[in-house]
Amino acid sequence: MNQTGKVNQTGKTPLVEDYVDPATLMQLRSLELRARHVVQGFMTGLNRSPYHGFSVEFTEYRQYTQGDDLRHLDWKLFARTDRYYIKRFEDETNLRCLLLLDSSKSMNFGTVGYSKSEYAKTLTATLAYFLSTQRDAVGLATFAAEIEDFIPPRYRAGHLRRILVSLEKNAEGVSTHLARPLEQIAERLNKRGMLVLISDLLAPLETLEVSLGSLAVRGQDVIVFHVLDPEELRFQFGAPEMFVDLETNRRLYVDPAAIRRDYLQRFGVHLQAVADICSRLGLVYHQLSTDTPLEQALPEVIRVRMQTRGNSRTRIARR
Repeated sequence: MNQTGKVNQTGKTPLVEDYVDPATLMQLRSLELRARHVVQGFMTGLNRSPYHGFSVEFTEYRQYTQGDDLRHLDWKLFARTDRYYIKRFEDETNLRCLLLLDSSKSMNFGTVGYSKSEYAKTLTATLAYFLSTQRDAVGLATFAAEIEDFIPPRYRAGHLRRILVSLEKNAEGVSTHLARPLEQIAERLNKRGMLVLISDLLAPLETLEVSLGSLAVRGQDVIVFHVLDPEELRFQFGAPEMFVDLETNRRLYVDPAAIRRDYLQRFGVHLQAVADICSRLGLVYHQLSTDTPLEQALPEVIRVRMQTRGNSRTRIARR
């Protein structure tokens, strides 16, 4: 898929026309409005897609079976359909998903009119909004060196609003230390589900595999969205200037032309190593530049969501 939303005929995933340009999307001040705009546009495009075999299930009720509590019958729906349906509750939701958002100061970097943090927050809000429409239990953990906010996965009135309010906070963490917060999060996981990590992953490679591995060993299905600014990927800065490390405040006068080749080689090694680590651990890895339309993240989430739900049903059937 390309960033203009035109159909790539070689793609095997559903293709969506009229992708929302991220720069335009970021002009909306409300995270909820951004999320709704992306999800509704994606769903509209999905319905128009000529590709089949890629669907999103949505179930608000289940049919009554003997022994169900009659207090939960929906009598209005019965009046319309002449059939008995029970309202679904949290423990009957389709999926449990925890969204993990990096809020370290390195996420405040941005050259496209907004930061990695703003893009990552919008992506997180979009995923929370989408999964909520599917009646999935969604939670949020924000972290830097430690967990900052932790909202357990729930599906209930007002829960999405609680997540969105948490996302409105600024990225105030200092450095990106994945090991401790991800270990803390893993310790809180008591049910199988889906985890979505959203981070720039600017952490030492020697600790990264252990950090990500702490999530994989808990039997979770994990998606890693590696969020990067376009200039981190191409390093096309112009004249020599002062560069400041957002996490340490270290200042370094740099001539971009003189170091571009070495930077790209070193950063390329880091990116390949991250992808290899995720592959070895069985994690789904997806790199996102902040100028990439957010719709491109949704097919990956849908695929893993369907896989996770399928695995859960298989385990239930074997009991």
